[in-house]
Amino acid sequence: VNRPNLDFRGFSGLVSGGTIKPGDPVRIVPSGKNSSVKSIVALGGTLDEAVAGESVTITLEDEVDCSRGDVIATADDPPEVSDQFESTIVWMSDEALKPGRGYWLKLGSQTVGASVQEPKFEINVNTMERLAAKTLELNAIGVAEIQTDKPVVFEPYADSTELGGFILVDKITNATVAAGMLHFSLRRAANVHWQQTTITREEHGILKNQTPRVLWFTGLSGSGKSTIANEVEKSLNLMNRHTFLLDGDNVRHGLNKDLGFTEADRIENIRRVGEVAKLMTDAGLIVLTAFISPFRAERKMVRDMLPDAEFIEIFVDTPLEVAEERDVKGLYKKARSGKLKNFTGIDSPYEPPENPEIRVNTVEMTPAEATDFILSQIMPLK
Repeated sequence: VNRPNLDFRGFSGLVSGGTIKPGDPVRIVPSGKNSSVKSIVALGGTLDEAVAGESVTITLEDEVDCSRGDVIATADDPPEVSDQFESTIVWMSDEALKPGRGYWLKLGSQTVGASVQEPKFEINVNTMERLAAKTLELNAIGVAEIQTDKPVVFEPYADSTELGGFILVDKITNATVAAGMLHFSLRRAANVHWQQTTITREEHGILKNQTPRVLWFTGLSGSGKSTIANEVEKSLNLMNRHTFLLDGDNVRHGLNKDLGFTEADRIENIRRVGEVAKLMTDAGLIVLTAFISPFRAERKMVRDMLPDAEFIEIFVDTPLEVAEERDVKGLYKKARSGKLKNFTGIDSPYEPPENPEIRVNTVEMTPAEATDFILSQIMPLK
């Protein structure tokens, strides 16, 4: 912040609670760095004290980092930091809550990725009765656990509306879908710590002489995803690339054998696959995945897990009537007869990619031609 005859580094913001004076010891949360207040500056000049509701600029005695989303708090009573919470949620969207789907959570000046677990219960606002619920519909109020993709600074809503009240925003439409209150941090969040390792993902890649990538094949059942992904991996293997293919059916025999085909299970299926793919790229591998992955939000969730340009979405574009005519596994016939519920393209939606890095049309291309086209788009793939 620059003022006439005064050059200094200050931190501007709103005093959300309490009072603060020059000389007060403070802590920057979540970093935990300690310092003390050097001066308080407002529009009219320096202040001897700032109180809740005032917007001021604070200078500190030490050079410490403090960026948007951080909180300057009294050193002896800082707010909590966590990435897992119990919360009350008021659902405000016509589209029901998708447990496990990624949303943006906005809390004060903090914005982080978050997912909501299946509600513990829904609250009947007339009787206050607790009702069993697997999701939340428009205007429903429920209690559910929330997980964020990085720790946030918070206080229980009962203590601070500013650091305890939040909204959820749809990542695709940017529409506000819910508002809520954080109650407390889950104990397990405080007992799990990130263990730093010596060898980095970049070093793993250098050892294999390649840059990690995820080649994410998406399309309807019967589109040819697995066939083409397998051919691409064979070609990469001949080029001495270190690869691994994750196939939808194969993963459901092991890692995801406990999941069905409801929307919530499909979301969790892709979340787990995304986490596995990320670990494999950390090991320096080129990962190929062949999953229907019907929802744009979950494909974006996996993209957001990875560094820029490491997620390559490959849309295996096959019209429903063509895929159904092939019906290699007989699944469309079962779905049409009502023997197979929640089948993508029949009674469960498929959201095609809007801007995939690569698109192959299997009506116009043979698997070999599609493979050659994909390789031409991704090479040179170090």
